[in-house]
Amino acid sequence: MPPTPSTFLNGVPELLVLRLLRDREMYGYELVQAIREASADQLTFAEGVIYPLLHTLERDGALSTRRQTINGRSRVYYAVTPTGRERFDALSAHWRALTGAIATVLEAPRHA
Repeated sequence: MPPTPSTFLNGVPELLVLRLLRDREMYGYELVQAIREASADQLTFAEGVIYPLLHTLERDGALSTRRQTINGRSRVYYAVTPTGRERFDALSAHWRALTGAIATVLEAPRHA
């Protein structure tokens, strides 16, 4: 039985949000859709996962926000700050090392 996304993908939403916001600012629902599209529908995170993460990253200084009204609807757009770029760099280095180590174990010859 495969692990549930909540346990297996712990930390992945933060990494993906910071990566996508490096390119351009987005609002929450737009991020949910961008993650789904960028991962060819392999990764889907509900708004209930993304919005609390956005608020935490903003509180920690990793994201800045601006409010804009479009078609009478107010949206909060998020952008990565220099602190967020540093956080992304650290997280992505850790992720690459971790996935490399996992790949090494998966590809290792079996021991008798």
